[in-house]
Amino acid sequence: MFKNPLVSPALDGLYTSSLRATFAKLDPRALSRNPVIFVTAVVALLTTILSLRDIAAGTQGGWVALHLSAWLWLCVLFANFAEALAEGRGRARADTLRATKAETMVNVLDGADDDPRLGTPKPSSRLRQGDLLFVPAGSLIPTDGEVARGVASVDESAITGESAPVIRESGGDRSSVTGGTRVVSDWLVIRVTAEPGKSFLDRMIALVEGAERQKTPNEVALNILLAGLTLIFLVVVVTLQPFASYAGLTIPVVILGALFVTLIPTTIGGLLSAIGIAGMDRLVKANIIAKSGRAVEAAGDVDTLLLDKTGTITFGNRMADALIPAPGVDLRRLAEAALLASLADETPEGKSLVEKARELLGRDLAATAGGVPVPFTAQTRLSGIDLADGRQVRKGAADAVVRFTGQAPAPALAGQVEAIARSGGTPLLVADGAAILGAVHLKDVLKPGMRERFAELRAMGIRTVMITGDNPLTAAAIAAEAGVDDYLAEATPEMKLELIRKEQAGGRLVAMCGDGSNDAPALAQADVGVAMNSGTPAAKEAGNLIDLDSDPTKLIEVVMVGKELLISRGALTTFSIANDVAKYFAILPAIFVAAYPGLGALNVMRLASPQSAVLSAVIFNALILVALVPLALRGVSYRPASAAALLRRNMLVYGLGGLVVPFVGIKAIDLVLVALHLA
Repeated sequence: MFKNPLVSPALDGLYTSSLRATFAKLDPRALSRNPVIFVTAVVALLTTILSLRDIAAGTQGGWVALHLSAWLWLCVLFANFAEALAEGRGRARADTLRATKAETMVNVLDGADDDPRLGTPKPSSRLRQGDLLFVPAGSLIPTDGEVARGVASVDESAITGESAPVIRESGGDRSSVTGGTRVVSDWLVIRVTAEPGKSFLDRMIALVEGAERQKTPNEVALNILLAGLTLIFLVVVVTLQPFASYAGLTIPVVILGALFVTLIPTTIGGLLSAIGIAGMDRLVKANIIAKSGRAVEAAGDVDTLLLDKTGTITFGNRMADALIPAPGVDLRRLAEAALLASLADETPEGKSLVEKARELLGRDLAATAGGVPVPFTAQTRLSGIDLADGRQVRKGAADAVVRFTGQAPAPALAGQVEAIARSGGTPLLVADGAAILGAVHLKDVLKPGMRERFAELRAMGIRTVMITGDNPLTAAAIAAEAGVDDYLAEATPEMKLELIRKEQAGGRLVAMCGDGSNDAPALAQADVGVAMNSGTPAAKEAGNLIDLDSDPTKLIEVVMVGKELLISRGALTTFSIANDVAKYFAILPAIFVAAYPGLGALNVMRLASPQSAVLSAVIFNALILVALVPLALRGVSYRPASAAALLRRNMLVYGLGGLVVPFVGIKAIDLVLVALHLA
């Protein structure tokens, strides 16, 4: 197991720095970004001034008013702390990334073919787009670029956490290198692709810190709703004073202010920002960088998921699945010959055949002393061994083995070879001298658990489409085995783009992954585009999510995080609004019961006094914020189910819970206040 470099083992000083940020966020400019908490702060300031005035004048109730003011300020501080804590996690991880940046001297060349010894030393901070750098083994790659010359192993553990080095070479989809990684063998000539201060690492740091985080459309809409509810309750509270005057009562402004704060949805208002930040933070833990919260939010509503077959659904290398002996040939003899013929084959297919043969034999072969190995080549499409006793054992493509032996396989075996090809597999033949012993069935093996994961996605209502360059016959066989809903065979970049646009035209949100420059148009068009970190700069620019581990199956994790984000926001909004019902029963009867004794029937909690009722509700309001901070940061867990089932669950847990919990909490606080003679 590797450790995610973005998750520090001990986030030292996180709570201390978050506490400092909590008070810094009392700046009106910072508070104004959250209308509900801004209004709460204004009311807290007003009630503080009025309570101090009453205390100075010796007016009865001044100390109770000050007590109310203190709890109103705590509401504001707890909301600020939740946001600061979420942001602090990002800053701590950004510091880990920032530590990988270092000022180094690099050799800048005039041309890609120049002798590295003729380069000009230059500080990495002064590099410009288009510069050519010579980076030898053991040196840090100072900034993003593309390999212009050379092949080398590169240690990307500082970025991805994966300890195994990866190969980077000029041309193709493995030419991209990232600043902060290190060349561990050979050397590279790199062409700088990043502008100063705008490397991938720089942008990751900014994204993880949240410096570039913008409110998503969902957050904006919810903020508008909360602002509207705040305005409605402001009108309600202001109009209570005329009703009270008509009834011959006087309601202190401090009590009205406290009533206003308890009725507005302070719970979701205080936690809304923290929920969004925490959603992006959960992606960071999965080693995925989100360029915007919009992408994370869109992932929660994805209807169609496009996945490449190779490397995503399958391992990407065809592996030996079965050995089929020719008529009259023993399976063990075929397995021994296949093993001998594959010992010199370094391809993944050859290695898998060695493992399969050893599994069938239950042992390894004795040493083949004196044998001359025949390595696999693309020209011969054969591998094998020439033994000391004169035997020539070969394994390879069917037509290549037929040419080697000079004879065709037996009709029954030829039928098996044809059946393997029709099923989407690759048939190989094994020969000992002129005798064809049997066939090997190579197939693109599914990754474990993929069928179950696609079943989970189907339960979420997400349609899965496999994209492959294979012919339709092979594509259909793999799609049926994997359990995907549909497939696109012989896919080209234009076909991918056309498929995404067709899905979007039908009102569906589309997610896809890619790593090559040919994937860039489709990644840019998709609502959620996951670019592989190992891919080309064009792909990483086009995607709105970047997977540092280059694991396309993480699209499923992205969808889960997106759904958890949306569910968390909806659940806490439901809970917050349901909370208000209990507060009506707590405060309104207590205020008007003197003028209208009949309202005493609504005082179902039997609160001790009007002052105790108001103070209990305000204290509950503050404490519930504290209790829900861990849930906002962790998120409400998602289990695959229909939208109707999820709605029923959330209404039962958070709707009904939001109704019941305040009755219990406010009554308990009232009993404590009475016991302590505070109200």
